[in-house]
Amino acid sequence: MPSKRIHKRQQVKPVSQAKPSLLKKGDLVMVIAGGHKTKRPNKGQTGKILKFTGSLRDRVVVEGVNLMTKHKRQTGPNTTAGIIKFEAPIHVSNVMYYAEAIKKPVKLKFRTLADGKKVRGYIDPQKKEFVQI
Repeated sequence: MPSKRIHKRQQVKPVSQAKPSLLKKGDLVMVIAGGHKTKRPNKGQTGKILKFTGSLRDRVVVEGVNLMTKHKRQTGPNTTAGIIKFEAPIHVSNVMYYAEAIKKPVKLKFRTLADGKKVRGYIDPQKKEFVQI
């Protein structure tokens, strides 16, 4: 008779659901956290979102931010060796939408217009009114 105890490897682990981000590909964002003070100072840098990565789509690749180097060796006669620079992904919680009009990172919100259309935007800190993107 088989044991009633379930082995650890047979247990199904629940998959956590990530909250969908209001950011989209192509948005201009500013890094608000992360990086290293002397090695890779990412905080305060701005760039466009190139793509979303990760199994939960919770990481973003930002253009020109979080640059890493990879040393690639020659694997055949047609491939070249060298040092390759590429953008590494950053967690979506470490970036914020950058409003060029006020030169500050802002929190995105959704609003429904009078005609029923749902739009993205932010609240201007000086005027305290909704600005549509």
